Amino acid sequence: MTAPVFVVDSLVGARPGGTLVLDGPEGRHAVSVRRLRAGEDVVLTDGAGTGAYGTVAAAEGKDRLTVAVAEVRTEPAPPVRITVVQALPKGDRGELAVETMTETGVDAVVPWAASRCVTQWRGERAAKSLAKWRATAREAGKQSRRLTFPEVGEARTTKQVAELLAEADFAAVLHEEGAAPLATAELPASGSVVLVVGPEGGVAPDELAAFEAAGAAPYRLGPTVLRTSTAGTAATALLLGRTGRWS
Repeated sequence: MTAPVFVVDSLVGARPGGTLVLDGPEGRHAVSVRRLRAGEDVVLTDGAGTGAYGTVAAAEGKDRLTVAVAEVRTEPAPPVRITVVQALPKGDRGELAVETMTETGVDAVVPWAASRCVTQWRGERAAKSLAKWRATAREAGKQSRRLTFPEVGEARTTKQVAELLAEADFAAVLHEEGAAPLATAELPASGSVVLVVGPEGGVAPDELAAFEAAGAAPYRLGPTVLRTSTAGTAATALLLGRTGRWS
């Protein structure tokens, strides 16, 4: 089994042969929950692409590890960056979508308040819901042993999503009535790919028109209709394979 991953605020100055300290909530989880002890492998990451690989030199108290660093790695930016614009699902399906997309390898998630969303983020609820999505991405990034966690942006309106689509090198709306399959779409060799996943009630006609005007054509995933909480994960997996990131 690969070494567990824990998050630190910064890895500036980390070097092979040096040591790092893991404390606070992450240190408590490592010592008191995972029960890591001296000699066990561990990875510390800043979540922004850098990881320090090493072994536990000492476990102190209930929330502190000293890690002997053997290697420091920095991931290069992917040639094709995948962003999923996720309409707000009901209940905890939003966190489920973020979790599985993160585990699959998405680079960014943008919450979208579509007109047909039953759930709407307003005021204090918006702040709490966004915080949950970001915490989910962080925990799923650790679980899936990622060094670069996906960005979870602020919720956007339809107009703001259209602006994001217009800037992409390839943009698409996942739609069951799309004329072409996403599996055969012509993708860029580098740059940004932005996909829109609509709500359970579907993308409204005026929203679809706005997105098409911005350059995002409707594409279908396959013969079945996926839930909004799973469509982004399936599409991300398809694109990671097609762009060579899973090769």
